[in-house]
Amino acid sequence: MSAQGRAAHLGDFSVRPRMLLITAFALFVGAASAVAAFALLKLIGLITNLVFYQRVATDLVAPGAVHHPWWLVVTAPVVGGLVIGVMARYGSEKIRGHGMPEAIEAILTGESRVAPRVAVLKPVSAAVSIGTGGPFGAEGPIIMTGGAVGSILAQLLKLSADERKTLLVAGSAGGMAATFNAPLASILLAVELLLFEWRPRSLVPVAAAVAVSTVLRGYLLGTGPVFGVQAPQNTGPLADGLALIPGITGGLLAIGATALVYFAEDLFARVPVHWMWWPAIGGLIIGAGGLVEPHALGVGYDVIDQLLTGQATTQLIVGILVVKTLIWALSLGSGTSGGVLAPVFMIGAALGAAEGAVLPHVAAGFWATCGLAAVVGGVMRSPLTGIVFTLELTHAWSYLLPLVVASVSAYALSVLLLKRSVLTEKIARRRLHLTREYTTDPLETFFVHEVMTPGPAAPARVTAFPDETLREVANKLALGHVTRARVVDREDPEKVLGVVTLAQLLHARRRDLHEEHHRERVLPMRVVVPD
Repeated sequence: MSAQGRAAHLGDFSVRPRMLLITAFALFVGAASAVAAFALLKLIGLITNLVFYQRVATDLVAPGAVHHPWWLVVTAPVVGGLVIGVMARYGSEKIRGHGMPEAIEAILTGESRVAPRVAVLKPVSAAVSIGTGGPFGAEGPIIMTGGAVGSILAQLLKLSADERKTLLVAGSAGGMAATFNAPLASILLAVELLLFEWRPRSLVPVAAAVAVSTVLRGYLLGTGPVFGVQAPQNTGPLADGLALIPGITGGLLAIGATALVYFAEDLFARVPVHWMWWPAIGGLIIGAGGLVEPHALGVGYDVIDQLLTGQATTQLIVGILVVKTLIWALSLGSGTSGGVLAPVFMIGAALGAAEGAVLPHVAAGFWATCGLAAVVGGVMRSPLTGIVFTLELTHAWSYLLPLVVASVSAYALSVLLLKRSVLTEKIARRRLHLTREYTTDPLETFFVHEVMTPGPAAPARVTAFPDETLREVANKLALGHVTRARVVDREDPEKVLGVVTLAQLLHARRRDLHEEHHRERVLPMRVVVPD
């Protein structure tokens, strides 16, 4: 059989027309996630206005924009924490945390099944947390809420666990896109963090959901950038190189903030009261921080805007760096409800703004923008998401190269010094393991005829063909609960060519390990001595 004939049944991707059906379902999920994101933002605005301004309105406002009585600043987050604790204990414990680990856990262990009540309780608890002053973002809860919407639809249909995962992630990414008007970053986040694969069967439906969600977002919340930045056409090679500074410091800050979150979680685990009360204790920490720096309360989009446009004062920059970091990390460790992205945006931007005082001036807010991308890349360990998110949030497209330097250098430092991120450490603490390294399966690079033993074979329930990849054979052996398969001619199945065993499948693994660990000099080094 010719080489061309042997590979005729193979292709670059394994995809079936059913992908189009799942994509059609994803369109509805994307629309629903956009509505859910809109409703969550309006609910946050309503609670913030009621608690801090005693008025009925749904616009997003900053709790610290005006002076409030000290007792209100302290008691509001405590009461919010009490409400969340009661909702978690008597409603669903799944509302605790910032949403992303819970979505990952549902995919890893729950076959992408999310209870319907989570779709209601998670956004409500997040709105209570943020609306009463919690220093969190709406994106984590909307990831869980959008994911719950996709999962619920999938559970109503006859779908596989992988198809449910696709719709769950489609809802999560759609919610992100609607919240931040960042479609490409939302797709990248899905690939880098939630899908655990890069395959057409999942990427196409997720992209479809994000597209629908982004279009609806335009009607509901507008089409402009969340943080508009006036960027120069060219940053220059000096700025591109110096972006390594916020990258390295952003990576160190990401490591420190992650450690602080789980230090707080361990600390709360030793508190001799039921976990239902922990969010209220976290609320007390938030209130104390609000007395020191009121702008650290709430989502803080207004503060991020000031940082990225170069309008923040030195007092505000220092206050955010110290107070926001502390109250965010410590209160998040209490198990309250709220997202991590908006706080990370603010802390990263504050770091860059502080460094901008000593680094060469490029443009207003330039270094704050680099700091934002760096800390996102370091905290989430998703550098592409960090780069594209920053670009889509600001529309500062000319900052692409320095953002690459900042985000990837922070990512490199983070993965070298820290085993788990703030998103995956919680998964590990539940005795689950998640690898975020995606590589080509070495079993896909070898054919059966390259490793099989030629000659007669003993009878076997599983049949393999010489032009199949070792991955296809591995799947057959797993389904048949056997460790060997006879190899027959594809055109004449009665003709036995040999046998392939489980041990021979390991040949590809050995080759892969050899290429990874064996070091050799291929080209000789010659020293030329002049006459």
